[in-house]
Amino acid sequence: MTETINAPLGAPNGESASSPILEVTNLKKYFPIVRGLVRRKVGDVRAVDGVSFQIQKGETLGLVGESGCGKSTTGRVILQLDRATEGSVKYEGEELVGKNAGQMRVLRPNMQMVFQDPHASLNPRMTVASIIEEPLIEHRFGNRAERLAWIEELLGLVGLSPTHANRYPHEFSGGQRQRIGIARAIALNPKFVVCDEPIAALDVSIQAQVVNLLERLQDELDLTYLFISHDLSMVRHLADRVAVMYLGRMVELAPVEALYESPQHPYTQALHSAVPVPNPIVEFGRERIILKGDIPSPSNPPSGCSFHTRCPVATPECAERVPEWREINPGHWVACHLA
Repeated sequence: MTETINAPLGAPNGESASSPILEVTNLKKYFPIVRGLVRRKVGDVRAVDGVSFQIQKGETLGLVGESGCGKSTTGRVILQLDRATEGSVKYEGEELVGKNAGQMRVLRPNMQMVFQDPHASLNPRMTVASIIEEPLIEHRFGNRAERLAWIEELLGLVGLSPTHANRYPHEFSGGQRQRIGIARAIALNPKFVVCDEPIAALDVSIQAQVVNLLERLQDELDLTYLFISHDLSMVRHLADRVAVMYLGRMVELAPVEALYESPQHPYTQALHSAVPVPNPIVEFGRERIILKGDIPSPSNPPSGCSFHTRCPVATPECAERVPEWREINPGHWVACHLA
């Protein structure tokens, strides 16, 4: 059921050691705003506004930012669960934007998603076996006996007992439900998985168990992850590189250690300053960056740099000109005039 993948990790935005498994270029997703009886379009909500990045085979790219910045929409548009307004998404060199449902169905086994809320993403009227078997039936995997045998193996992979197969989702805890969702996601042996805040709805005591499970499955099944989260400390533990989004745009992208040790964008610096340090002496003496004002509306984003209305070091240039997306160190990209 598994396919071995041996490829080096690469750099973002074109400078790669090998062909990336996923290449996103100038991706945009606008949701129309309509009003009146005739439903006339009066504007757009710019949920994703020109995002570009690459993910190498076997890599985990963390995607972080505040709620509402467009992280989850980016993941859904990559998998074509929502259609892109503009831009390109290439999976193993094949363009996904513009494909119809039938064409995407052929590629679905290779690309799966772990959803944020394990309570809402599992059908309460289906048993665990039926939930995991559904994609296997849809894509015509084996006969009934082969599917049941694979379901038992999947349950073991995610730390559940085969005896759980005939139970319903309401009989499980939140962490166990998320394990069921993960088992469903890997049932078709995908190469690429979008993890859309898979630990956000779980207790803190359970979050580490789910993250450790995702790491183990990545090693055993040669998976590639796009890990979406607002928890920078958890992303640091799991990711190889981290991308930071603000108001639908990418503001910084770097290897995990470079981003946490030397964040260059003022927004990244503010996010980093909010992460607690386990050492009380260091935590007490640490200076936090408090951002003023509210996040602007994605239907009416500010001119120039979208962060300039809250940036503590903004200059007049920031309000006038959109910052260039540039590489300031090897593999470290940032969109800021002052970086």
